[in-house]
Amino acid sequence: MQRVIKSALILSIMFSFSAFSAALKIEITQGISSAQPITVVPFSSVQIVGGLPVDIAQVVSDDLARSGRFKSLSRLDMLSKPSTAEQVNFRNWQALGQDNLVIGKIVPDANGMLLVQFQLFDVYKGEQLTGFSIPASRSGLRGVAHRISDLIYEKLTGQKGAFSTRMAYITSMREANGKTEYKIQVADADGYGAKTIVTSSEPLMSPSWSPRGDKLSYVSYEGRRSSIYTQTLRTGQREKLRSFKGINGAPSWSPDGSQLALTLSKDGSADIYIYNVITRSFRRLTRSYAIDTEPDWSPDGRQIIFTSDRGGKPQIYKISANGGQAGRVTFEGSYNARASYSPDGKNITMVHRVNGQYRIATLDLKTGFTNILTDGRLDESPSYAPNGSMILYSTNDGLKSILAAVSSDGKVRQKLRLQGGEVREPAWSPYKAR
Repeated sequence: MQRVIKSALILSIMFSFSAFSAALKIEITQGISSAQPITVVPFSSVQIVGGLPVDIAQVVSDDLARSGRFKSLSRLDMLSKPSTAEQVNFRNWQALGQDNLVIGKIVPDANGMLLVQFQLFDVYKGEQLTGFSIPASRSGLRGVAHRISDLIYEKLTGQKGAFSTRMAYITSMREANGKTEYKIQVADADGYGAKTIVTSSEPLMSPSWSPRGDKLSYVSYEGRRSSIYTQTLRTGQREKLRSFKGINGAPSWSPDGSQLALTLSKDGSADIYIYNVITRSFRRLTRSYAIDTEPDWSPDGRQIIFTSDRGGKPQIYKISANGGQAGRVTFEGSYNARASYSPDGKNITMVHRVNGQYRIATLDLKTGFTNILTDGRLDESPSYAPNGSMILYSTNDGLKSILAAVSSDGKVRQKLRLQGGEVREPAWSPYKAR
């Protein structure tokens, strides 16, 4: 069950938006055997004085390889490095067994900015599939690289890319004095550009993105009781929801951003409540003597799923966002918790116990089929990518908590490690989180 039911602790918060020195290191542990061969040639930048802070082609190549659906050719194996269509000899790339080719160049524009140009080719047809010119500042080159990756991914797979999105997560680091420092951090989907949003001497938990990606809600412990805060990322300004006696936890934003579903125990048992962001009023949604927690909204905003032990064991239930009778969703296994909807609303991901081990699984809401995706001992906190292709979660790597990701079909797996600390409770951002 949600850790918000632990006893309250004192929280001291310090806002810090400086970059965090250590990026999450991503290791691909399993890919697809039929991954498409692709070459991303280094982008020409001969007209740029002083060089560039980002190797755009390398970022794009890494993005595509990280998806598990593409196999990038090493630069050492490239027979040439064209930057224009006229320089491309398709026979060379056919001989190397490449399906697609990406070339590009970066040139200065008249306004003191940069213009990033790229082209994607089908090697065997000898045709351009897509190409764009994207303006950028030097500081924005990595973002442009992720945007290019998104465009290529969508063109070749038919699915919208998610490389330009971000992720929030909680880190913990043991200090020399024996105390532990906790942080909520936000980083790009490839682990770079991490920024600290909140620093605390006591645990933080349950980060939840607003649908526009401009705010995070989370649980903190201040004044010896749990409280829910909503913080604007750009300014650092935070707002505390009214803190009731007992449990205040598990915030989850509605798709339209007007409401938060959360867990409160102010009326006795832990139940799901709806907080109206505009009127700042609370509405009780469930009424049970059991513990109801971990709510998540359906993409259309009509349903809310949540974890409850009202049947004796933690299982997933659903209820109309307008109230009414709750119905049970999961029936396989004695433990199912921490569920969230896929972006298309057809599936949910959840923590599913198998032979005493806690794994990440998906449930097809139409067929009722449960698909176990991971093989860890203690996998938790699953969060879908906004395109539904991957699921981010936390797991144990030895005695250390790290992040991991698995594709929604279980074929691609990654590990995301933070050097010198532990990381848990990830939340993948919506598309607008920039």
